[in-house]
Amino acid sequence: DESEEEPKLKYERLSNGVTEILQKDAASCMTVHEKFLALGTHYGKVYLLDVQGNITQKFDVSPVKINQISLDESGEHMGVCSEDGKVQVFGLYSAEEFHETFDCPIKIVAVHPHFVRSHFKQFVTGGKKLLLYERGWMNRWKPSVLHEGEGNIRNVKWRGHLIAWANNMGVKILDMISKQRITNVPRDDISLRPDMYPCSLCWKDNLTLIIGWGNSVKICSVKERHASEMRDLPNRYVEIVFQFDTEFYISGLAPLCDQLVILSYVKEISEKTEVECCARPRLDIVQPLPESCEEISSDALTVRGFQENECRDYHLEYSEGESLFYIISPRDVVVAKERDQDDHIDWLLEKKKYEEALMAAEISQKTIKKHKILDIGLAYINHLVEKGEYDLAARKCQKILGKNTELWEFEVYKFKEIGQLKAISRYLPRRDPVLKPLIYEMVLHEFLESDYEGFATLIKEWPGDLYNNTIIVQAVVDHLKKDPQNRTLLRTLAELYTYDQRYGRALEIYLTLRHKDVFQLIHKHNLFSSIRDKIVMLMDFDSEKAVDMLLDNEDKISIDRVVEELENRPELQHVYLHKLFKRDHHKGQRYHEKQISLYAEYDRPNLLPFLRDSTHCPLEKALEICQQRNFVEETVYLLSRMGNSRSALKMIMEELQDVDKAIEFAKEQDDGELWEDLILYSIDKPPFITGLLNNIGTHVDPILLIHRIKEGMEIPNLRDSLVKILQDYNLQILLREGCKKILVADSLSLLKKMHRTQMKGVLVDEENICESCLSPILPQDASKSFNVVVFHCRHMFHKECLPVSNTVSTVQFCNICSAKHRGPGSAILEMKK
Repeated sequence: DESEEEPKLKYERLSNGVTEILQKDAASCMTVHEKFLALGTHYGKVYLLDVQGNITQKFDVSPVKINQISLDESGEHMGVCSEDGKVQVFGLYSAEEFHETFDCPIKIVAVHPHFVRSHFKQFVTGGKKLLLYERGWMNRWKPSVLHEGEGNIRNVKWRGHLIAWANNMGVKILDMISKQRITNVPRDDISLRPDMYPCSLCWKDNLTLIIGWGNSVKICSVKERHASEMRDLPNRYVEIVFQFDTEFYISGLAPLCDQLVILSYVKEISEKTEVECCARPRLDIVQPLPESCEEISSDALTVRGFQENECRDYHLEYSEGESLFYIISPRDVVVAKERDQDDHIDWLLEKKKYEEALMAAEISQKTIKKHKILDIGLAYINHLVEKGEYDLAARKCQKILGKNTELWEFEVYKFKEIGQLKAISRYLPRRDPVLKPLIYEMVLHEFLESDYEGFATLIKEWPGDLYNNTIIVQAVVDHLKKDPQNRTLLRTLAELYTYDQRYGRALEIYLTLRHKDVFQLIHKHNLFSSIRDKIVMLMDFDSEKAVDMLLDNEDKISIDRVVEELENRPELQHVYLHKLFKRDHHKGQRYHEKQISLYAEYDRPNLLPFLRDSTHCPLEKALEICQQRNFVEETVYLLSRMGNSRSALKMIMEELQDVDKAIEFAKEQDDGELWEDLILYSIDKPPFITGLLNNIGTHVDPILLIHRIKEGMEIPNLRDSLVKILQDYNLQILLREGCKKILVADSLSLLKKMHRTQMKGVLVDEENICESCLSPILPQDASKSFNVVVFHCRHMFHKECLPVSNTVSTVQFCNICSAKHRGPGSAILEMKK
C-alpha cells in the first residue's frame, strides 16, 4: 500500500484451535467476554476459547446451526439457541440449567446482564415471538410474550434495564422496569430481505443504541420524559441524534470512543466476467455527524472464502475497554486491534519517516516494547548517509549516539570511508565523552591536507588535550616548509605553541603577524620579561593597547626601561610619556623637560595644557623652545607665569593683535599697570579703543580712557560703546542700591528680633548659682533684700560678686562670655528686691 495515510487498526487471524475447528466446520456466531470467547458453528457445537484461540471447553448443543450465544456480564452463565428450535441456558461453573425446544427455529437468545444474581434470573428468546423467561417460585421458569405478529425476531441486545430487538418491521426498545415499549424505529429499505440483510444492534452505553440495517445507520439516545409531558405516555422516549447512509451493506457495528467501527458487505463487478460478485469485506472507522459521517479509515479484509459469503455470514463483535474487534465469517475469524506506538513506529520506519519515528519513540520510550531508540537513531543516520545528507547525519549523531564512545568511533570511521570526515568534525564530542586521540588527529590531518581555515577553526575550538599536540605541531611545521608565509598556518602554530606552554615561540609568531591576540597572550601568561626588547614592535602594531599595557604593568617593565627602548623612536616615546602624564602628573617628572621638545615636535595642541599642568618642567627651557618655534600663545603663558606680564601683554598686542585676548589677559592678571599699558598701546588704534570701551567698564574707570582719546579720531561704533558703558554703569548703580536695600532690611529685621528676645523675662530659681562665688543665687531667707545681676547669656551673679568696671560706660557685660568678645547678648539685666 503506497498510501501516506497511516491505518488506524492492525489485523491478525485468530489461529490455534480456531484454525482446527474451521477446517472441519464453519463459524455461525460468536460472543466476546473480557476473559474468553464463545464460538458457535454450523454443526451445532459451541467452543469456549481463550484470547489466543485455544479451545478450553466444547459443548455439543445441537446437530444443526447455532444461531446465537449470549453471556452475562460475569461470564458464568451462557444462553444458546439453534436452528432446530432448541434453547439452553446453563451455568458454566454450576449445575444450573434450562432446556426448551420450540416448534420453530429460534434465531436469538439473550440472558439478563446480571443473570448471576438470584433476582435477575431472566432471559429472552426470539423466533416468531419475543418471549421473556423469568424464574419464579420453586425454581420454575415462567414465559411471557413481550412481542409478536411482525415476523421473525432477528436480533436482540440487552443492556441494563433496556431490551432492544429487531423484527421484519423495525427496531423496538422495551423498558424492563415499567414493562413498556418506548419506541419503534421503522426499517428504511423494505426492499431488502431481512433474513439476507439482518439488522445489527449495539449498545454504546446504557442509554445509547446504534442501529445498522441495509446501508443506513441510526444512533438513538434514550431520554427521560418531563413529568408535564407524561399523560399516558411512557416515562422514557428515544431521540435519533445521528443518522446517515453508508456506501455498502452493514454486517456489524461497534463503538470506538466517539467514533464507529462498521463492518460492510461489498459487491463489485468482475473485470473478467462483468458479473456482480462478492468482494472483500471492509472495516471502516467513521466519525458520525448529524446527517452524514466522515470516514477516518477504511480497510479491505482478505478473509478466507469471502467470494462465497453473503451479508448475513459476517458478524462483528468487540471487547469493551480493550478496543479489540472480531470479524467472524464462516471460514475465518480476524481480530482487529487499535495500533499502539510500536505499530505507529513500524509504519513510520516503513515509510522512511525516521525523524518522526525517533520522536515518537522518545515520547513513548516507557511504553514501547518492540523498538529501541538507539536502533531507530542508527537507522536514521544510515538513511541520511545513503541520501547524501552528510551534515544532517553528523548533526544527528550528537543526539543519537550520546555518550557511547564505541558508536562514536564506529561512525567516525564510517564517515572516513565515504570521505566525509569534515562533515562530522563539527559535532565530535569534546567533553564527556572524549574519544581516542587518534580520532581527533585523523580529522585534523584531513583538514590540514585540504582546508587550512577549517584546520585553524578546529584548533581554536577544540581543547588542546584532545589530541597529541606534538604530532600536530610537527605536521604544521612540515606544511610551513612548503609555504612559510602562510598566515593561517602561522597563526595556528602560535595557538598550538600556546597549548604546549611554549609562549616565547607563540609570542614571536604573533608579533610577526601583528596579531590582535598578542596582548591577551602577554597578560594571560605574564610574558612581560619576554617583551622587554620588543616594545617598539608592540608600539608599531598597536600603540594605544601597548601603552595601556605598559602603564598597567609598571612594576614589571619600568618607565625608564620603556623610555630607553623608545629612544630612537621619539614619536612613540611621546605617545608613551603623554599617556603617562595624563595618568599621573608627577610620575614621569624627570622627563618633563624632554617632553617639551616632544610636544613641540609631535603634538603642538597639547603643549599649552602640558605647560599649565606640569609643575616640574623648567620654564626657561620651555620659553626658549617656544620662542625658537615662534609659539606665541605658549610664550605668552610662560612670560606671565614667570612674572613678566608686561612683555606677555606686549606680545599679545604686537604678535597676535587680538584686543579681546589682551583684555582677557589683563582681567586674569588684575593689575592696574597692565591696564595702563593696554590703554597706552591702544590709544592710537581705533579698533582697539572700541574693544576696550566694550569690556573695560567693570575693571577700570572708562573716563581714564575717554579723556585720552584725541579729538577728531574716528572710532568705529563709538556711540554703541558709550551707550554700553552708560548701561553698565547704570546697572552697577542699580545693583548697589538693591544690595543696600536688602542689607538695611535684613539689619532692621535682625535688630527687632534681638530686641524682642532681650525683652523676655529670665527664670531664676533655687537651682541657679552665682557664677562667681558658686553659691545659690537666691538667699535662703526670702524676706531679706538682695541684688542679682542676670545677663542675656543666662549667666547670673550676686551684684556684690561682680567686679567693679574701670570704664566710664554704665553698660556691664558678662564676665565669662565677654572676656575676649564684646557683643550682643551680654548686656546686663539687674534684678532688685
